[in-house]
Amino acid sequence: MYELFIQHFNSKVPLTVEEESLVRTYLTTKRLRKKQYFLQAGDICKSFAFIEKGAMKSYTVDDAGVEHIIQFGIEGWIIADLFSFLTNESASYNIDAVEDVELTLMSKSAHDELLKKLPKYETYTRLNFEGAYIAMQRRLTSIISSSLEERYEKFRLQYPEMMQRFPQHMIASYMGLTPETLSRVRRRISSK
Repeated sequence: MYELFIQHFNSKVPLTVEEESLVRTYLTTKRLRKKQYFLQAGDICKSFAFIEKGAMKSYTVDDAGVEHIIQFGIEGWIIADLFSFLTNESASYNIDAVEDVELTLMSKSAHDELLKKLPKYETYTRLNFEGAYIAMQRRLTSIISSSLEERYEKFRLQYPEMMQRFPQHMIASYMGLTPETLSRVRRRISSK
């Protein structure tokens, strides 16, 4: 296993055969069935997960029991409660499998050790953090400055695979909408 993770790493920062072997010694695998938790809010996020196969979601649940999806993840994506992972404090998010998943994991201790041993891993990590930060800024900008129709269209065009793999009620949650509001938005778009 680890093939997609190594491919992802090499696409950002090429590794030598020796470096690739070193990285592999710090990785583990995990499989989850659909609806099984990777992390529950209140626990410590001890590893980040690279999705080799399947789909996941990261979310909070409010006092009324309503899910608010923060992130989707599919093959080639990294998912974790980053705050909890980096600080060793309680997680704010639940993360579970939307489909059966195969994960490559890097524990916090392995992450810290590899940062010291392999400068290319530090570069890889920085590039991933930069990408995540840019995506978060774009999402926030879209939320505060775009109409619902524009936000839906951007999501649909940017993530066509997500439209096929995640049910509409989850996409609505990710957009901060009720499923009924998302249905109205989709009707308005299709009537144009």
